[in-house]
Amino acid sequence: MPLDFAAYGILLVLVAGIVLASVRILREYERGVVFTLGRFSGVKGPGLVILVPFVQQMVRVDLRTVVLDVPTQDVISRDNVSVKVNAVLYFRVIDPDKAVIQVEDFLMATSQLAQTTLRSVLGKHELDEMLSERDKLNADLQEILDSQTDAWGIKVANVEIKHVDIDESMVRAIARQAEAERNRRARIINAEGEHQAAERLVEAASTLSQVPEAMQLRYLSTLYDISADKNSTIVFPMPVEFLRGLLGGTSGGKAGPPAEGGASETKA
Repeated sequence: MPLDFAAYGILLVLVAGIVLASVRILREYERGVVFTLGRFSGVKGPGLVILVPFVQQMVRVDLRTVVLDVPTQDVISRDNVSVKVNAVLYFRVIDPDKAVIQVEDFLMATSQLAQTTLRSVLGKHELDEMLSERDKLNADLQEILDSQTDAWGIKVANVEIKHVDIDESMVRAIARQAEAERNRRARIINAEGEHQAAERLVEAASTLSQVPEAMQLRYLSTLYDISADKNSTIVFPMPVEFLRGLLGGTSGGKAGPPAEGGASETKA
């Protein structure tokens, strides 16, 4: 009897071991790549998966999006400026069988590919493009990485350049360049304003010259503007045409021609 109990105990342990070796439970975001005697036999999961012990093996693959930090890379731009650039990569596995069969370690392979692609793509652009056209560079990096990792069953969802670090001397040079650009724009705006003002003055002078009475009204308006100031004495020139208009209106006739010596003759 003791031997029978021992045999039953050993048998029970063996059965439990076989059951534990053959049963797998996969979560919703996991898939199992199953190999039968070394050959690929399918992708299973999620849920309960039954394997043949010692005949089938399974490799778990996580289908969730992976956030991969691309280390800082030394990049020389097209205009020969040395910068340090790092980025972040978002990708996920869409074909578990390819991710296991086609590449040994898809995480390491994707990381190395992202580093080399970051250096090669940014090296084709100038520093100003790296600083101002970051969205376009992100799209280019995402397209290149997605096309190259497609054979590994990986989908690159997004690539974001985080930092573009440059030397302190280049920071000062960029600041001087920005200041010079602002000064240039200010001068252009001032020149355009002067040009438009000159055009309006020419138009106003042409309009006033066509009607002499308008010139007199403009002159009176100027006097009114001057009188509004808090000055006790106002000195202003009197145009001859304006005096002739006033004298002609008050005398009611034409004055006779002056005699020699500057005096005019009068008759009794």
